[in-house]
Amino acid sequence: MTETRMPRANRRGFLKSAALGGAVVAAGTLAAPQVSRAQTVTWRFQSTWPSRDIFHEFAGDFVKRVNDMGGGRLRLELLPAGAVVPAFQLIDAVHAGTLDGGHGVSAYWFGRNKAFSLFGTAPPWFRDANNYLGWFHYGGGRELYDELIQDILKLNVVGFQSGPMPCQPLGWFKNPIERVDQLRGLKYRTVGLATDLFNELGAAVVALPGGEIVPALERGVIDGAEFNNPSSDRALGFPDVSKVYMLQSFHQHTETFEILFNKTKFDELPDELKAVIRHAAEAASADMSWKLQDRYPKDLIAMTQQQGVRAITTPRPILEAQLQAWDRVVARLEADTSSPAAGPFFKKVCDSQRAWCRTTGTYFLRNEAPSVLAFNHFFARG
Repeated sequence: MTETRMPRANRRGFLKSAALGGAVVAAGTLAAPQVSRAQTVTWRFQSTWPSRDIFHEFAGDFVKRVNDMGGGRLRLELLPAGAVVPAFQLIDAVHAGTLDGGHGVSAYWFGRNKAFSLFGTAPPWFRDANNYLGWFHYGGGRELYDELIQDILKLNVVGFQSGPMPCQPLGWFKNPIERVDQLRGLKYRTVGLATDLFNELGAAVVALPGGEIVPALERGVIDGAEFNNPSSDRALGFPDVSKVYMLQSFHQHTETFEILFNKTKFDELPDELKAVIRHAAEAASADMSWKLQDRYPKDLIAMTQQQGVRAITTPRPILEAQLQAWDRVVARLEADTSSPAAGPFFKKVCDSQRAWCRTTGTYFLRNEAPSVLAFNHFFARG
């Protein structure tokens, strides 16, 4: 049998190889990211939505992204509305540190300053909610939002706008609303600047959080109500107490969610975890805009085909009356001199939004082919 002998190791070559290997190891050590192994930070994060609402699911989608990207260092614990505080008290709880963060809409805080409602329920000069988010991120909206929260209202809160919502329905009624005069004296639920709009149209407005609307309709406390979309409305039980669902409205043509955190705690986070929260809000915003395209139409079809709901298009004279009422509401609020933070700041935000919408609206109206024309061509033919 032939014995195969290994070549005798050259001592000088071995030392040279060892030196090179050590250099590679050292280089690898230096190149490795310096990941902190700090203990997991767990924050209580409450939504303003009942757990059965798709809005709470959207809040959960954001939370999951933070937890997935947090690398075991940051974890949000999602709670439904009322778990710690009622929905309308969320921002106070986050400011005080009773909650670490939360998911809601800016319109819920318009009682503090009506300019809050310009960040999420602005007049319908925006083309859609994504157009609003463009203004917020690239048209100066973020700076105005921070000025309102931190400089004017002195809230210990940092916020992110996320999740573009489609145009909201006029809402649920006992009988179809066919004329503007039918709104006079109507006890109607809405929130934000839409309360001023419907008051201008003669309605008696009641502001209620999502979980309280259907019981109020059932008891006759209110005559009509809007919430947001077919999926939320179906989950909350609107078809059980009303069969008239009126689609299209200018009262909340443009709305987004608001993600809040206690500013002191947020500022203490390392930069990479601040970036996780910021990018999670952006990613959840995009995902929501895709998911609702699947869910909202299906729930509208289910309500009309299985639950006896009549989906009715709001008559054009009502839409025109809303636009005229918006003119009066905005003019009145811009002229308000009750405090330095009222009319002047309100007008400052409106001026910024109008400038953005005039520029972007002109471009998109000139550039985009009519979607109705294409839809009718492909799908409306007998």
